[in-house]
Amino acid sequence: MTTSTDAIAPAKRHYAILDGLRGVAALMVVLFHLFEAYAHGDPQKQIVNHGYMAVDFFFLLSGFVVAYAYDDRWGGMSAWQFYKRRLVRLQPMIVAGTLIGAALLTFQHWSIFPKLETVTTVQVLMMVLLGLVMIPMTPSAEPRGWGEIYPLNGPQWSLFYEYLANILYALGLRKLSNRALGALVALSAVVLVGLLVLGPRGDVIGGWALDAKGVWIGLARVMFPFFAGVLLMRLGARIKVPGAFAVCSLLLIVGLSLPRFGVSEMRWLNGLYEAACIILLFPLIVAIAAGDQDADGPSVRIARFFGDLSYPLYITHYPLIYIYTGWVVDRKIPPAQGALAGAGVFVVAVAIAWLCLKLYDEPARRWLARKLLARA
Repeated sequence: MTTSTDAIAPAKRHYAILDGLRGVAALMVVLFHLFEAYAHGDPQKQIVNHGYMAVDFFFLLSGFVVAYAYDDRWGGMSAWQFYKRRLVRLQPMIVAGTLIGAALLTFQHWSIFPKLETVTTVQVLMMVLLGLVMIPMTPSAEPRGWGEIYPLNGPQWSLFYEYLANILYALGLRKLSNRALGALVALSAVVLVGLLVLGPRGDVIGGWALDAKGVWIGLARVMFPFFAGVLLMRLGARIKVPGAFAVCSLLLIVGLSLPRFGVSEMRWLNGLYEAACIILLFPLIVAIAAGDQDADGPSVRIARFFGDLSYPLYITHYPLIYIYTGWVVDRKIPPAQGALAGAGVFVVAVAIAWLCLKLYDEPARRWLARKLLARA
């Protein structure tokens, strides 16, 4: 999950539209997870069908923002100083998401999570500890039965790969010339296309399990978009389009919402579609959004609001989804009733995210910045 340009970095002009698109993508993720309760594992029934690709869009935005904020700062900044800045930006909400997940675990005892019935207090405390320090759980130790590396808060898996990409960037990939970086991005694109077109699923779903398949998917999902974002920033790819925020939002919403293409032996069609979105459409959207850095007006102010809210929303909403999904499936809730309850969950998720942002995340980051970054 990407975040807005670091408040602790030296002042640079802000890409308000990119922030807004991050907010749009986060809202689409919540909608995707709400509708998923009625899909029953059948991708053909899923509304906001490709909503999971918002994660790949987040990775692309993250690479762009990290390069914009830090590419020109390495003369006076060490890798450890960079890591501390990223920890200050990302870790407080990871802590919040883990604790919210633990607090809501007692409301998740539905039949779709049968293993939760036998979870002990010691196991919960272990999940909290591992989640707080970003240590993934193995499938055999994961108590929910979904294979999640962070079972208290499933989407935290993408932050694991976010951190990994940041480490690779700081360790040396930031030093690559544009030509060498382009070669890495091209190779990563080939790997991603291979996963999508030749893989058994025909989509990028996965990355949250600590097994060979899950790690492979996670690496494939982060390597292309993150470093494509870095390259996009370095090349100065900007496209000026009137009404850029509206255009980009529409392109992103449509890209994430179209129905699935191809099933059974035709799964490769869906793979081609998702490859086209991640490799072509998403970079185009970012290039258009970055082309209007001076954007202002009511729509952009709304964009800034949801941009600030996007990371807290993404990393705190899923414990509510566990409860909602179990309730829908176990009680066989009809769609009309489920839609009403889902709207309520949506509002509650946004409210929790806003409270976390204002009462915890922003103050915590300011405090950590004073403690950890005063001499950075």
